[in-house]
Amino acid sequence: MTAVAHEPTTVAEGLLEIFLSLDTPEGFRAELIEGEIVVTPPPDGDHEDYINQITKQVIRRSRTDMDFSGNKGLKLQSGGGCPRNHVIPDSTFAPSELRLFRGADSWMPCEGVAMVLEVTSSKPQTDREAKRRCYARGGIPLYLLIDLEASSITLFSDPERDDYRQHCTLPLGKPVALPEPFAFELDTSDFL
Repeated sequence: MTAVAHEPTTVAEGLLEIFLSLDTPEGFRAELIEGEIVVTPPPDGDHEDYINQITKQVIRRSRTDMDFSGNKGLKLQSGGGCPRNHVIPDSTFAPSELRLFRGADSWMPCEGVAMVLEVTSSKPQTDREAKRRCYARGGIPLYLLIDLEASSITLFSDPERDDYRQHCTLPLGKPVALPEPFAFELDTSDFL
């Protein structure tokens, strides 16, 4: 029996095949967000320091034991005939009891993820808008956004369809109350 090569039947399938076959330069990452391939360069040290500070607090202070993954590929629902979104949050947190990351493929489903974190960098509008919609469509309960240009931190919660119904934006330096399963105040005083 001879194998027949699969030909994409839609533009969305063709774009997904192109995206999944990309060979990005070392340190760069490629994402498929709302039908657009987005390639970003490696982050600077401040970007990584914010992620480090938040991750340490989440691991140490959360009421529920949390696992962390940096730059974990998530497959998320899409809208408007686009191929499934393939998004890479700066940080992904999930309850340890679920063991979501062990044995996961490069691109894993988002079921069980408790929170994703993004720190704005070279394409801040993508983090503020497109990724927010992607995470809401995926039903991820919490999206934490550190906006370096605005010197603010926003916690988005209560996802419904294409967006989050609630959000709280505070200036960096103010504590942010993370709800269950985290249940602690995130200290951002060192972010200034």
